[in-house]
Amino acid sequence: MKRVKRSVAVVVRGSVPEEFLIVRRPEDPDDPLAGLWGLPAITLLDGEDEVAAVGRAGHVKLGVELAVGARIGERSADRGGHALRLADYEAVIIAGVPAVPQPDGSMTQYTACRFTSDPASLQEAAARGSLCAQVFLDARGTVR
Repeated sequence: MKRVKRSVAVVVRGSVPEEFLIVRRPEDPDDPLAGLWGLPAITLLDGEDEVAAVGRAGHVKLGVELAVGARIGERSADRGGHALRLADYEAVIIAGVPAVPQPDGSMTQYTACRFTSDPASLQEAAARGSLCAQVFLDARGTVR
């Protein structure tokens, strides 16, 4: 039986209702999503629940404090050596301004971030297998 890796992604809402934060993944020849825009995401630590992981993602990936909102949805995929189960959550920033990269080099750090209201900015990542982008676009009813 394959190991299950649990992760969460965060739809950080902006000051305009339709805005959300997207992040650019670093160039990495081993990453099929390298250089693409997506949602900030993080792998759960042993014993950590999803809500706590969303808050941790705000701190270690974006340098902000988040108020966690609703769970949007979940998807699973076989990633070869493990199964990935990922859930998207809504959140709003309650302290700080998003800045990348953050200093924690033990995990993927992003190279850019910006707010957008265009869901098409996630379509390429979704097409290449990004579960967080797929969950977000499916919840919006956006055609991929």
